[in-house]
Amino acid sequence: MGIVHHGTYISYFEVGRVEYMRRRGLDYHSWTELGIHLPVVEAYVRYRRTARFDELLCIETRLSELSRVKVRFDYRLLREPEGEVSGMPPHPDEQLVAEGHTLLACVDQHHIPRRIPPEAEAVLLGPELDIPARIGADGRPRHAAATGHSGDDSAPQKAPGERVAGSKS
Repeated sequence: MGIVHHGTYISYFEVGRVEYMRRRGLDYHSWTELGIHLPVVEAYVRYRRTARFDELLCIETRLSELSRVKVRFDYRLLREPEGEVSGMPPHPDEQLVAEGHTLLACVDQHHIPRRIPPEAEAVLLGPELDIPARIGADGRPRHAAATGHSGDDSAPQKAPGERVAGSKS
């Protein structure tokens, strides 16, 4: 059919989430070495438009909730604009492919819930470092020119958001 399978959108969200942490100087592997794991306990996707194979997409990731043991990320998957059509810039909502969220719980190596350490909270709420990336065809981030950033000042936690662009086939 030439369209992206519905389950793949969760993978796009994961790439955005991992990149969100990486841009704050934290790779997931270093957390696991500290005995901190963040399994997804809830995922939600609202499909707005069809994504096609080999289409350039951007994922906007925003930390929207941080409690003692839970972290929630909100996502917007956007079609990369192809420029102006008929002299009119594309409306942002016309480019929205999907939106959703994931809820993660902090657990230790034995899968017992634990409080998110203060150092981890500081990283999650901290500023984004200047390390832009693109998603390669294999779904992994790769370094490239800046793709732009976006935030949502209406977020419950006014954490910075980010946008990761790339192609996925």
